[in-house]
Amino acid sequence: MPGFESFGALERKEVEDVLDNGVLMRYGFDAMRNGHYKAQSLEEEIQKTLEVNHAQLVTNGTAAVSVALALAGIGAGDEVIMPCFTFVASFEAIMMLGAIPVLVDIDDTLTLNPEAVTKAITNKTKAIMPVHMCGSMANLDALMTMAKDHNLKLIEDACQAIGGTYKGKYLGTYGDLGCFSFDFVKTITCGEGGAVVTNNAQYAKNADLFTDHGHDHIGNDRGAELHPYLGYNFRISELNAAVGLAQIRRLKDFIAIQKKNYTILREALSVFPEVTFRTVPEGGEESYAFLNFFLPDLDTARKVSSTFKETGVDACFHYYDNNWHYIRKWEHLKDIKTLYPVSNDVKNGLAYLQTKTFEASDHFIGRNISCLIKLSWTEQQVRERAQLMVDAIKQSL
Repeated sequence: MPGFESFGALERKEVEDVLDNGVLMRYGFDAMRNGHYKAQSLEEEIQKTLEVNHAQLVTNGTAAVSVALALAGIGAGDEVIMPCFTFVASFEAIMMLGAIPVLVDIDDTLTLNPEAVTKAITNKTKAIMPVHMCGSMANLDALMTMAKDHNLKLIEDACQAIGGTYKGKYLGTYGDLGCFSFDFVKTITCGEGGAVVTNNAQYAKNADLFTDHGHDHIGNDRGAELHPYLGYNFRISELNAAVGLAQIRRLKDFIAIQKKNYTILREALSVFPEVTFRTVPEGGEESYAFLNFFLPDLDTARKVSSTFKETGVDACFHYYDNNWHYIRKWEHLKDIKTLYPVSNDVKNGLAYLQTKTFEASDHFIGRNISCLIKLSWTEQQVRERAQLMVDAIKQSL
């Protein structure tokens, strides 16, 4: 998800504006700014680009998920249903609020299986959190219906999927709240950064407070501002926001390049009847950040993954054996290895992980290879890569 591959004059101009006026903090120092407010401008660009009413910048994608959960009223002892295939940040963010991550199986979308979600709902469930992994989405209609029927919040973790759409709406704008990451290896990068988006005005107002120590931001004297609620410090710097401001304006170009490269690779692999591709729900269009495909079995996937590495096909991941993205390797979660004591609610709530198995998800993740799509490839390089991939699969089948 390589926004960092394409830094240029636009990014430099925005950063130089910040350095010229010397104000690196997003709030205050109005007299020094010469009218430059990069974080505020980036929020406005996110709103315009994603066609959403409100955007709140934060320090990173993990913070975005924690803030979104807090805005939705998720806290001590509450359960949040999430997929067992995601980045570790998803459960970290839930646990930071004293809530309990309830991991359930995925399906061939590589995201939440709606049937598994239904079975996991209890009287403690407060939210369903689909994670749009590797640029594509869950069946959001089914999850939204479920959320409404059970009076639950739907919080989209779209950190890996900016630019993808579902039934004409951008991912992250479909549920009650959406979360994005702008770290160094996302489609849009700030170096480090993230955002919470919503169409709910009260959530937006609370986000503005919560992410800056509870400041109400009324008036022009920061020291005189009131604090209606407790808050925390999730402020992004003006330097980070400046990079993101240039990048968000290039999002459609980035997506178009990714789609072109993705299409060449997918067409090349389509010659194999043994190769199938992740399911994209009807009405959805992925962001083309990754090409995800399935091989016949785990052994074949491991062979292909190994051959890719040996032949120079980089940035292709077999998540079944990955430490950071799949439940198999999350011993620190299963054993609740923390530096601080956790509540009995969380200890008891996570006890299910000692015995729960995820065979349905193993069936998909074990056979899946996920290949990142780069912006910097020439068409010739993409076609050469496609041939290497074809040769590796042919050798392994």
